[in-house]
Amino acid sequence: MEQNAALKRYTLMVAATAAFLTPFMGSAINLAIPSIGREFGANAYMLSWVATSYILASAAFLLPFGRLADIVGRKKIFLIGIVSFGLSSLLCGMAWSIEMLIAFRVLQGIGSSMIFGTSMAILTSVFPPQERGKVLGITVATVYVGLSMGPVLGGAMNHNLGWQSIFFLTTIISVLVILLTVARLKGEWAGARGERYDLTGAVLYVAGLVALMYGFSSVAASEWAKYLLAVGLVLMLVFIRHETKIQQPLMNLRLFSRNAAFAFSNLAALINYCATFAVGFLLSLHLQVVMGYNSQAAGLILLSQPVLMALISPFAGKLSDRVEPRVLASWGMILSTLGLLFLCFISVSTPLWLLITDLAILGTGFALFSSPNTNAVMSAVEKRFYGVASSTLGTMRLLGQAFSMAIVTLVLAMFVGRAELTATNAVQFLAGVRLAFIIMTVLCFGGIFASLARGNVRSGPANGVPASPGPDHPR
Repeated sequence: MEQNAALKRYTLMVAATAAFLTPFMGSAINLAIPSIGREFGANAYMLSWVATSYILASAAFLLPFGRLADIVGRKKIFLIGIVSFGLSSLLCGMAWSIEMLIAFRVLQGIGSSMIFGTSMAILTSVFPPQERGKVLGITVATVYVGLSMGPVLGGAMNHNLGWQSIFFLTTIISVLVILLTVARLKGEWAGARGERYDLTGAVLYVAGLVALMYGFSSVAASEWAKYLLAVGLVLMLVFIRHETKIQQPLMNLRLFSRNAAFAFSNLAALINYCATFAVGFLLSLHLQVVMGYNSQAAGLILLSQPVLMALISPFAGKLSDRVEPRVLASWGMILSTLGLLFLCFISVSTPLWLLITDLAILGTGFALFSSPNTNAVMSAVEKRFYGVASSTLGTMRLLGQAFSMAIVTLVLAMFVGRAELTATNAVQFLAGVRLAFIIMTVLCFGGIFASLARGNVRSGPANGVPASPGPDHPR
């Protein structure tokens, strides 16, 4: 019993620390983008790929590595991932050109996909169903702590120590996670050991998703992007057809076709991230371009959203162990919709206290949605699908983030074009921002119905795919 308690404690420490790393890196490095541009003489397009390359690599490899972890062992893939993430972070800090920095960011994204394709699955393998909501809430809270610390700590480190210090700090934290994993996480978890790995499906999936996402994000900048987008769509259709014909596929489509709770929970996550991810980006520009705050002050104002997420997520996760996740998650989506609806009317004269209040509403809504929704996804499948379920949910998150930024990029290009954002074009900028928030509000409103349609996960087996009766014991 004492040994099992220790395993739970160290597993939670490892998963929570890993969950802190990438949101901290993402939010901190955003503050350093101008410094990176000055050092390497990079244009805005190249600088955008410093962020996009990481998201694209993470999304493309998350599912393939999640499935591989189910077969060969989740701890093994997690350990390879955290080593890759730490090493690529070190290389990013030592990059000698913008092209090499982007290349190392791709490697960092691949390492991240191994981490997040397995960390949640390990957590749900060690903890029984009645305790999952609480630990998932704690883990999600550390994500928001990373988001909260990123702008403040990242801005200070970039100003005083240089942008490289952000990558070096990430390397140090990665080394600590590696040591803790090797020393304290005894045993291995592999819910599909002995099954065959679908290499053809993995290649089709990665190639199709990269082509699809790159084509979509570049369709306004390159005439060739539309052809790449078409190739991506074709490859994804071939992938889906291939998956339905083999016995042990990369993505078990039965989880979607015969499991309403799993399918609609993932759809709700995709919509939620698509509708809310770019809020911080848009409001950061609004605070600086329209309202005249400096970046440090803008970062402190924006803290009101992730701080509320961090405070509420553990309670929302714990509550979802007793209350149907769809109820809590749907209320969270409703609050997020109301917060986005208010932002559709944002203007030069919008008072700061009102913006902070709205950010608090959005933070509360997302906290109520995220932990219960994750609990619903993991509770809707049996233990041998934990890795795929975790990877699929992570893929929905990253795809939602990518599409959210794509919407913003397209809308701003329509209203502002290639002009530099200054106070002189604030009127055009605000018009674009309002349209972006209208699109996000409509998306989030539709997400309420996706969240409600999932059904209950407390009433037993989910549409033919039973939930796991207990923890997946190490072996």
